[in-house]
Amino acid sequence: MLTELTIENFAIIQKLHLDFKAGLVIFTGETGAGKSIIMDALEAVLGGRAETTNIRTGVERAQVEATFHLDPAVREAVHTLLEPEDLLDEPDYVVLAREIRRNGRNTARINGRTVTATLQREVGEYLVDIHGQSEHLSLLHVRNHLHLLDRFAETDLLLDQYKAVFTQLQQIRKDLHHLRAMEQDAARRVDMLTFQIQEIEAAQLQPDEETTLRQDRTRLANAESLAKHSQQAVMLLQEGAPEVGGVNDLLGEVLEALHSLARIDATAEGLYARVETSLTTLQDLALDLQDYAENIEFNPRLLDRVEERIDLINNLKRKYGDSIEAILAYGRQARQDLDSITHAEERLTDLEGQEAALLSELAEHAQALSQRRAETARALGQWVEHELQDLQMSKARFQVAMDVRPDAEGLPLADGRRVAFDAHGYDRVEFLVETNPGEGFKSLVKIASGGETSRLMLALKNVLANADRIPTLVFDEIDQGIGGRVGMVVGEKLWTLSRQHQVMCITHLPQLAAYGDQHFQVSKDLQDGRTQVEVTSLTGGDRRRELAQMLGPVGEGTLQSVDEILHIVQERTVEKTPPSLN
Repeated sequence: MLTELTIENFAIIQKLHLDFKAGLVIFTGETGAGKSIIMDALEAVLGGRAETTNIRTGVERAQVEATFHLDPAVREAVHTLLEPEDLLDEPDYVVLAREIRRNGRNTARINGRTVTATLQREVGEYLVDIHGQSEHLSLLHVRNHLHLLDRFAETDLLLDQYKAVFTQLQQIRKDLHHLRAMEQDAARRVDMLTFQIQEIEAAQLQPDEETTLRQDRTRLANAESLAKHSQQAVMLLQEGAPEVGGVNDLLGEVLEALHSLARIDATAEGLYARVETSLTTLQDLALDLQDYAENIEFNPRLLDRVEERIDLINNLKRKYGDSIEAILAYGRQARQDLDSITHAEERLTDLEGQEAALLSELAEHAQALSQRRAETARALGQWVEHELQDLQMSKARFQVAMDVRPDAEGLPLADGRRVAFDAHGYDRVEFLVETNPGEGFKSLVKIASGGETSRLMLALKNVLANADRIPTLVFDEIDQGIGGRVGMVVGEKLWTLSRQHQVMCITHLPQLAAYGDQHFQVSKDLQDGRTQVEVTSLTGGDRRRELAQMLGPVGEGTLQSVDEILHIVQERTVEKTPPSLN
């Protein structure tokens, strides 16, 4: 419900802050005092039109901010919209704001963060329904009619059973679509997959062989150079140059010299040992180099085979992946796909059987759901017409139209027809009205606006009070064309409706206004040469005088009439206090 509304520089409102309570909130005042301007500001902050003409003369921008307590009925839905955008601050409250700038740039905010007007409008649709002059009207969206009928009919259990089977059917149909698409291209895919599998498996790839192959290629391609350098190293170690002996021979001479040195000076024994170790190491090195040189292979054919193997791997990498591991993985997937195609016909037959069984089961649930709706639709029509009689629309008629759309792939009905269906069944529901005898039923979304429309909405809202989850309802011009007697009836109905919703109403009828739990008087005043809207919360004697003034000049007669009205209201309302915040 709406708890606070702050308006700055909007039309002729300079600054206004209102605190609202639960129950029935009444706005009264002379025509043109600014009551509808407050509603326009509320509509703007809910994501509606925000025009530069609404900016107060002499300033650059107008601002509207509204704070809402999230009733349990809408809390989850609003959280679903806010959480993905990281806009949820307090779980029980949300603050909407709208800034309108003279340069045409408007800013929408939720909980202080800038959002799109679309998101603000989506959130607003869960919070407030404005009836009368506004287009912000949930009942004038055909898509809502089915959901309202379902809530009124209490179809939750039937709908849950239907949706459970519907979800299974959707998955089966998804699998069938995939298999049939594969089947259409099966022959070509079988040939291609078979070739790919054979090509990969014939290569007999090993995960680490590419590194080994590249090393082998390097050695084979450079065999002559490798042999030359290794033999030269062996010669220098063992034979040496013509004028100089080999490294090993020279080191042997060094070893003999150190041996003689150590016999004279024992402290040189460490030097002798070090050279002895070095000599042994070099001798072993010479033998290893000799083996290495002898094993170097001059084999052009083997080099060609290595090159061919590397080329094969590179070719497979271009087709199936950037590594041997990727190629092997591709081959495994191709094998799985081939197996799937091979067994597709069996799987297709199985899935088609499941689809037929689920369609039959779903049709049973859908028919039970449709029957409940049809039974409730008739009752709903009767209830609404009864409400309209009380609202001086005794000749108006209301009807819930239910229809289906043929579809060859749809649900099979008992009479042999197949009809289109979705997650909510196969019924197409629309509310129809006939406001004047002989005109015929017309779509609710196409009826004229004004007091007649508002009274029709009030009748619907009273009947659908339990079904409609929108916490705050606003009625503007609901008393158009009705007198005081009907005004008492309308007031009582609004008061009854406000036990389950916060209801705001602009009225000129004291008989209606007397039912208010909270009463605001809207007036215009001239301050410093400029018109300014003022809103006063009325209680006690001030409220009594306002109600009397709505009847005519304030005097003993009008005050006595007001007292009589208030007495009747007190007798008709069992609850003496408005509902508290949930």
